[in-house]
Amino acid sequence: MGKKNVNRSRKYLYRSGLHCPREKALLSDLESIPGLSASYIPVASVAHSKRRKLFIIINSIMEHLTKKTFLDKVFNFEINKEWKFKGKLPCIIDFYADWCGPCKMVAPVLEDLSKEYSGKVNIYKVDTEAEQELAAAFGIRSIPSILFVPMEGQPQMAMGALPKDSLKQAITNVLNVN
Repeated sequence: MGKKNVNRSRKYLYRSGLHCPREKALLSDLESIPGLSASYIPVASVAHSKRRKLFIIINSIMEHLTKKTFLDKVFNFEINKEWKFKGKLPCIIDFYADWCGPCKMVAPVLEDLSKEYSGKVNIYKVDTEAEQELAAAFGIRSIPSILFVPMEGQPQMAMGALPKDSLKQAITNVLNVN
């Protein structure tokens, strides 16, 4: 009986990737949170244990900023006229739109860089369709527009779909991060 159940479990695991509907629902809920990616690692259950174990790994990839979170985390342009960065790490802000083809090409590159520079650089995204006031405050007229914000000094804007090498060079030269 035990062997038959194990085989059935394995088939279900291979077919669905997760053990039960609750685990699938949890993973789905986590993946629906903007800026998070979740992945699963099934762990073999302990001998004679009927309880299965599943670790969910959550990777903060990129945070989507609203006007409120931008004012809190980056720069409060409603109060300050002079640039004063509020962040703890230098950041890159990608101004994008869901319908924009070049923006879709830049997104996976920025995701890779967010993993590569995790703990060194924050990478944010601003949806220009949803956050029109924020886009207007920075004079965004073409997308993608990428704002590089160093810890000290003035931010620098780049327009267009930059290749990964150019983004890495800007991280080194503008943000002073190795």
